Amino acid sequence: MSKSEDRGATSPAEEVRAAVTGFVTDFKGFQAEIETKLQQTEERMTMLDRKMTTPVRTPLGGAMDTVAPHQKAFNAYLRNGDDDALRGLELEGKSLSTAVNSDGGYLVDPQTSAQVQSVLKAAPSIRSIASVVTVEATSYDVLVDHTDVGAGWATETDATAETDTPQIDRITIALNELSALPKASQRLLDDSAFDIEGWLAGRIADKFARAEATAFINGDGVDKPKGFLNHASVDNDVWAWGNLGYVPSTQDGDVAAEAVIDLVYALAAQYRANATFVMNSKTVALVRKLKDGDGRFLWSDGLHAGEPAQLLGYPVVVAEDMPDPASDSMSIAFGDFNAGYTIAERPDLRILRDPFSAKPHVLFYATKRVGGDVSDFAAIKLMKFGAA
Repeated sequence: MSKSEDRGATSPAEEVRAAVTGFVTDFKGFQAEIETKLQQTEERMTMLDRKMTTPVRTPLGGAMDTVAPHQKAFNAYLRNGDDDALRGLELEGKSLSTAVNSDGGYLVDPQTSAQVQSVLKAAPSIRSIASVVTVEATSYDVLVDHTDVGAGWATETDATAETDTPQIDRITIALNELSALPKASQRLLDDSAFDIEGWLAGRIADKFARAEATAFINGDGVDKPKGFLNHASVDNDVWAWGNLGYVPSTQDGDVAAEAVIDLVYALAAQYRANATFVMNSKTVALVRKLKDGDGRFLWSDGLHAGEPAQLLGYPVVVAEDMPDPASDSMSIAFGDFNAGYTIAERPDLRILRDPFSAKPHVLFYATKRVGGDVSDFAAIKLMKFGAA
């Protein structure tokens, strides 16, 4: 072989470098193509999502009104029973308004449900100070350890003695169905200017709030929450788990300032930090006149708008379902209700439209599931309006 032919031949190293360079170039091209396709797919998904969630503009009274798709569908169902739109939302994967079987009705529009919940939370009742949990089951179990774990001192060489084990109680809170049945005329529903969702939310919230407030205090636990006043009560000096302890007011049908102080300190220190007084307006009229030994009122009004009044430095919830002052009545409760009373509820609120039972009116059967019971008997104390 000549030298010129040797110089024109490609060495193995150069062939490898050329092959690697070609592979890298082809791979970069493939990578760019994949990235372009992914970007196009992402853009299409974004446009589809915007299409599904962008509010739909529909004419209302000659003007343009912005209504979200799920709100528009729910509004149509309330006004004329058109449930096709609701089923369409479910088929498209939007669970904001989920169609359920015909016997159960439909889950309400999220905005309406949130409005109902906000009214319930703002209403002056035990709900505002109790522990509220959301569950998907038909009951809720509270495990309460109301005894201390045993402890003891030991030296390095002495045998360690066995300590006592804690006692744990299980409290089961059953969820019961709470219902409301507002009605409206079809003529009113046909009026496009009538805010059907706002009206319905207001009526449902008002009914639910009043029913809950009564049950959380006086409910007997039969197909409804069990109120804390429906549990047995004993003198706090002989209190035992399963009962609520009470302190006598020292005056039959009335209350003395010293008794209110005794009630505060009948509650264990770990509960007092988050404690609240609960009483109705007639009891408030008595209590706010009480003075200490130096002539200072025990009652003080809130300094700012929305701030609750205080009794001996603790907030007061005015719950009209508490008993009026009378002989041996349990007219004042004091305790840490967040620890002492638990409310369990399902997150869904259902509406069933009934245009047949009350013609020419349309009934709206609204239901939710809620339960409540005392979860810590040591966290709530009562005042008995009696001498002993």
